[in-house]
Amino acid sequence: MSVERWVFGYGSLMWRPGFDHLERQAATLHGRRRAFCIYSVHHRGTYERPGLVLGLAPGGAVRGAAYRVAEEIWPEVYGYLREREQPTETYVEASATVRLADGRKVETLTFLSDVHHPQWAGALSLERQAELIAGATGLSGRNVEYLRDLIIHLRQQEIRDHAMEKLLVMVDALELVAK
Repeated sequence: MSVERWVFGYGSLMWRPGFDHLERQAATLHGRRRAFCIYSVHHRGTYERPGLVLGLAPGGAVRGAAYRVAEEIWPEVYGYLREREQPTETYVEASATVRLADGRKVETLTFLSDVHHPQWAGALSLERQAELIAGATGLSGRNVEYLRDLIIHLRQQEIRDHAMEKLLVMVDALELVAK
């Protein structure tokens, strides 16, 4: 009997997993929430001008996507995910139980925010998040585009995150003033 391998994504893994999978299901993880809670000094900011990226902060629940991966390619997928999700080791690799849209509960590999890492930003106000995101740019592009992509893709999954949408309005206003 082979072990089922699942990966849970709550941000860009939802729309750009970057690996082959056998199945994709909408999924909910309880006990964690999607939040801009990690200073980005790599992908969406720099050490001189950090931005913010998503993490799974303690509390609440988060809707995302779970991917079932074939056992024979698991080592390759796992290596890819470690490289993608751990450039500055701001996440803690963990096993988490999610409920799939079809009602099944499965164990998934997920990356939780490391609340002890120096890049942990914690619970910032929307105003402070907007200040950090506006104007920040890293190796993967502008921070505001990451936020915009998130909202677009959440809507495509029929997920409305009103706080993220309000945050985008605030960031757009700050960037307009800066021009």
